[in-house]
Amino acid sequence: MNPSKANDFPWKARKLGQRFRNLHNDHLPGLAQVARWKLGWGPEEAAASDESLCKEFEPKTVSPDFEAIFAPDPDRIVATWVGHSTFLLQIGGRNFLTDPHFGSHCAPVPLRGFRRQTPPGLSVSQLPRIDAILLSHNHYDHLDLQSLHALGRGTAIYCPTGVARLLRGIGARQVFELSWGESADFDGVHLFCLPAQHGSARTPFDRNGSLWCSWMLEQGGRKAAFLGDTGYHTLFMEFGNLWGPVDLAMIPIGAYRPAWFMRPLHLNPSEAVQVHLDLKAKHSAAMHWGTFLLADDPLGEPALLLKQAREAAGVSPEAFRLLGLGETWVV
Repeated sequence: MNPSKANDFPWKARKLGQRFRNLHNDHLPGLAQVARWKLGWGPEEAAASDESLCKEFEPKTVSPDFEAIFAPDPDRIVATWVGHSTFLLQIGGRNFLTDPHFGSHCAPVPLRGFRRQTPPGLSVSQLPRIDAILLSHNHYDHLDLQSLHALGRGTAIYCPTGVARLLRGIGARQVFELSWGESADFDGVHLFCLPAQHGSARTPFDRNGSLWCSWMLEQGGRKAAFLGDTGYHTLFMEFGNLWGPVDLAMIPIGAYRPAWFMRPLHLNPSEAVQVHLDLKAKHSAAMHWGTFLLADDPLGEPALLLKQAREAAGVSPEAFRLLGLGETWVV
């Protein structure tokens, strides 16, 4: 799909009153379901794995490839996993940062249950100059105000509709809001704002008051998809038909247990492999795992289950990779 076709994009954001809605699933869990989950009142589910095996699948820290990071090949896509949903994504010689989070916790206050479990693969001081930031939504594990402040108020930020006010409140000077189906050009890199199946909130009172999204980047025929936070939806097949094959997809694999609560919001590893296939991705990198304990899945279980799901689907480990923290992949 080229930028001129973005005007005919078939999937537009919709609202019910002041609240944004998903395209295919409006039955997202609310506060009552959160309480039910935390109190253990939900339906019983069988264990997804032998938890004794999960420890060996926790992410390992890798020494960053600073040669590739500071002199990226402009004809290749260079992706470095910092942790959770944060990638240093380099395409067309431009340096993007996705959902930057370098902090010690992912909550408005440093609650023990929301502490970072593994260190960032790169610190802010080790990054090259960041040209632009891509945000998928406003949840605390994806939009960390301290990290954004550390990256500088003048850095361009692209975000979904309704998030700009929060960013301008911390002094961000270049903020660009996009809705589903809208696109922007950043120095020759085309940015497309795509639907995701998720939600948004910073407080109990602003649920779904701002939009959530995925991103597609295209430059010189190369395409990279950053899927943000999402449950499974059939639109991935349609994205694959429009943009596929995608050169690199960054796909979330964690925070899927208990399934009765999490499935509308987050991909499990088997669904993530299906998304890889739906997008006709040449390469995919796992994200949204191994950093914060956001759900009932143990820290290393997403990686263990991804390995099993790849084998079941005939997808090679090199096609859908589990990067180490700080590891760089040139595709």
